[in-house]
Amino acid sequence: MQRLVIAAVAFGMMQGAAQAQDVGAGAALYDAHCATCHGLEGRGNGPMAPALMLQPPPLNDLTVRHGQFPVTRVVTRIDGRDPLVSHGSPMPVYGPFFEGDDTPLKAETGQPIMTSRAIVDLVAYLGVIQEQP
Repeated sequence: MQRLVIAAVAFGMMQGAAQAQDVGAGAALYDAHCATCHGLEGRGNGPMAPALMLQPPPLNDLTVRHGQFPVTRVVTRIDGRDPLVSHGSPMPVYGPFFEGDDTPLKAETGQPIMTSRAIVDLVAYLGVIQEQP
């Protein structure tokens, strides 16, 4: 019984943490680290885009393209667990930059995915800029 209570408390803590997202902090991180390639509005048209061999995809239509916001895919692309080739080399991996402060985020499956607070905030911002289907 004690294990069940501990598990329930831990789950409740994870749920609370997963919902504490700072969209403003995510917007600032996006502007500093993503907009150069993906554009200020997430349309894939940042000032570096013309110099890249492979054009960065828009990020404002992820929900439309995938049928739902692909939380797990976004997290793993940012932190490097799912490497991506962009301009002939891997997309910059921000996992090491955003390390620390492990925070659970509810994936589209409903299961928690562990990432950093910064990535949680960045994902929250990306969710806000999604075009509606």
